[in-house]
Amino acid sequence: MALSPASEVLREALSTVPGYAGLSRIWEALPQARLVGGCVRDLLCGREVHDLDLASPFPPEEAQRRLEQVGAKVIPTGLEHGTVTAVINHHPYEITTLRRDVSTDGRHAVVAWTDDWQEDAQRRDFTINAMSLDQEGQLYDYFGGVDDLRAGRVRFVGQAAQRIEEDALRCLRFFRFFARYGRGQPDEEACQAIARLKDMMARLSVERVAMELLKILSGPQLLRTLGLMEETGSLAVLLPHHAPLSDLERLLACDDPSEPLHRLAVLYPPGGVGGQGVAEIGAYLKLSNESRAMLTAFAKPEPKLAATLDDDALRRVLFQQDRSILLLRSWLVQAQELGRPDSGWDELRHRLEGLEQPVFPLAGRDLIALGVTPGPEMGQWLKQTQLWWLERGCRPDAVACREWLGRQLSPR
Repeated sequence: MALSPASEVLREALSTVPGYAGLSRIWEALPQARLVGGCVRDLLCGREVHDLDLASPFPPEEAQRRLEQVGAKVIPTGLEHGTVTAVINHHPYEITTLRRDVSTDGRHAVVAWTDDWQEDAQRRDFTINAMSLDQEGQLYDYFGGVDDLRAGRVRFVGQAAQRIEEDALRCLRFFRFFARYGRGQPDEEACQAIARLKDMMARLSVERVAMELLKILSGPQLLRTLGLMEETGSLAVLLPHHAPLSDLERLLACDDPSEPLHRLAVLYPPGGVGGQGVAEIGAYLKLSNESRAMLTAFAKPEPKLAATLDDDALRRVLFQQDRSILLLRSWLVQAQELGRPDSGWDELRHRLEGLEQPVFPLAGRDLIALGVTPGPEMGQWLKQTQLWWLERGCRPDAVACREWLGRQLSPR
């Protein structure tokens, strides 16, 4: 991970970030504002930057007034937390007033405004997230974030236990950031503090826990990260009764896509451990209805998938289940059967992606034209015709289906 000098970062890397042009307007209104947090971290290590977040010593109402004076549209997204969002050329920039904590309750903090940059940086979670960058390219690193970033070290600002007691969600964030930026042995102080305070996570909002867990499941170094979570006792708190991590290891050995839900499905197979399956874990984590439906679809035994399916069989399963679900299910079956890469399964997915979605070509009006009276009998004939169509790999068109049905009806 190569780190560039701050001035070079601003001149070269920052100029390529979407939304860079709007920064000049922000700095015109708030000349003391600095880029903060993740964008500074990722600029320094050459990773893609998605959001340009800034901090400013101006109170939020004053920041809003100044930004509006230079023509920015300002949305008061979180005035009580000191945050406004400036929209310039359709690009959003989150700008937060420098803060210090007055009190915390293990998740939420009461804050007061400050003009002390180091005091604001001190309330951030990790040293690699506590750096800031001004418009001149000057990097401000109060806690050794550059050295930690260079060494692949994820370390809490200040004492790990104190930071966790302020906000227990930082335990989960430690694992997520370690997966993405960590190398070598994890920070011992952090792991000891998490192991001692892990039960605090049980009091967190399930929705926030689910959000962090899904990010971890979609990220790099997954087995190592979950293993570390298991060592600290965190995994048992957050994902009780999960299947052995060796099941997940078989999936990852297949070079699966980084889709968190089908990885979660491996940890909670149908029936699960202690009765905890995909349906139960989806409800426990309060996932969206769409996510729960996807987990349930993964768990269904039908339609059956195999690397040896020909195109007719593949069209039949595609008619029965959504393509995106089938593609993800194929990785689950491959993991169960082989637990390694396989060209046959790769070829199956390639063919599945290339097939057109089968659509049964008959409707009730076609049967009425053939003399079938609307009602239960029509439903039975439609079902029989569809079975005939499926047996032939969903290939017969509407004409062929009507001709076949007409022959079945002719003796009547």
